[in-house]
Amino acid sequence: MEFNVKKLASDAGVFFSRAMQFTEEKLGQAEKTELDAHFENLLARADCTKNWTEKILRQTEVLLQPNPSARVEEFLYEKLDRKVPSRVTNGELLAQYMTEAASDFGPGTPYGKTLIKVGETQRRLGAAEREFIRSASISFLTPLRNFLEGDWRTISKERRILQNRRLDLDACKARLKKAKAAEAKAACEGDLWSDEVEKAEHELRLTQTEFDRQAEVTRLLLEGISSTHVNHLRCLHEFVESQTNYYAQCYQFMLDLQKQLGSSKGEIFSGTFVGNAESASPAAATSPPTVAAATLPAVPTIPVVPTIVGVPNTVAEGVLNPNEVKPPASGTRRARVLYDYEAADSTELALLADEMITVYSLPGMDPDWLIGERGNQKGKVPVTYLELLS
Repeated sequence: MEFNVKKLASDAGVFFSRAMQFTEEKLGQAEKTELDAHFENLLARADCTKNWTEKILRQTEVLLQPNPSARVEEFLYEKLDRKVPSRVTNGELLAQYMTEAASDFGPGTPYGKTLIKVGETQRRLGAAEREFIRSASISFLTPLRNFLEGDWRTISKERRILQNRRLDLDACKARLKKAKAAEAKAACEGDLWSDEVEKAEHELRLTQTEFDRQAEVTRLLLEGISSTHVNHLRCLHEFVESQTNYYAQCYQFMLDLQKQLGSSKGEIFSGTFVGNAESASPAAATSPPTVAAATLPAVPTIPVVPTIVGVPNTVAEGVLNPNEVKPPASGTRRARVLYDYEAADSTELALLADEMITVYSLPGMDPDWLIGERGNQKGKVPVTYLELLS
């Protein structure tokens, strides 16, 4: 118990001495040992690395998980060293709702079929998002956290020790300076003050050695920041690669969905038109173009040419024979293909991205489709796959 009291008193004396030295430095009443320029640059670079790493880490967490409550929950699980529970992504939840809605509306109806197709794509998007979050957390977020919770804590600890060593060193310098000044004033008591000077010089040598040793340890840790930058650079490349793969998957999923919807859109609207026509009055049934104009949006980019005498209206009959289709005298336009398109049957024209074709519309034709020509080949093409040019 006596030993603990003495140690506590000694620690309190050291703390008081450091506090006095620090206060006098702030008031300009004591000299401060300055670190060399290279060491100061290392300190500044370390602080800059720590600050920006924290900001990048926080914002990446927001990017991967925009829900703040979910982020807090994940943080608590990590601190408790427990596995984070699996969470359904927004895309997967939307897919679930669409599938359930299709079951209620009827999976065989046009709307139900489309809900199932879109829901399946949303499920795939949600699964891709989950994999991207997992990959980004492992390859990017974890190394940043490890730096802040590991290397940076070690650096901060050694810097605090170096600060204490510097305060002790400056306090010893101040005591030696006071002892020499007192020795010069009291020449008659020179032996007494000579002992004080020797004691102060001995303490100064010990303190200087400890300070130099701690400065070297801290300097080596600060120079290791360069290795940290190299490691974070590699992790950044992996993060970009994961993000690229994720967006490439999303693009491909949506492209496949667009093709599915584009190939079935004509059938869906055709079925809808027939159903409306059957339920309409006999007078309205005798005028199909009027019904079509009321139920389907018009496409102003390609004018519908009037019926030409002698030209069979094959599109209005529902069967397109490419050999019988002839372009109108006016109303043709050039178009650039945006995406690859695989023809569903012999009445459609397969497309390749970025190629140029000639397109036009025929009387009674579905506004979501056009007739496309490429050399001697011709067939129906979906409007959504084209960029119409002037």
